Amino acid sequence: MATARIFRNPGLGSPVLQKGRPGWVVEWASDRPPHADPLTGWAGGSDPQAYVQMRFPSLETAIDYCERQGFTFVVQAEPPRKLLLQSYADNFR
Repeated sequence: MATARIFRNPGLGSPVLQKGRPGWVVEWASDRPPHADPLTGWAGGSDPQAYVQMRFPSLETAIDYCERQGFTFVVQAEPPRKLLLQSYADNFR
């Protein structure tokens, strides 16, 4: 069985613009390497679970789901947030 990876999805932009949905994501790593399709040349695999992502509102619910289903999982630490402090006048330089 493949190992699940739990990580925080920060969203794609500011929450005011509502781009992306912040939360915790569970995705599975495939234990089969991708191979090239002889007809199209596209890389793909025969493991459909490698393309599945599940979203959860909190880390506890994501861990609880993985434990109930019997998955082995790894929690990836959140990357530190980088704040870009600038003034309005910096937009015109």
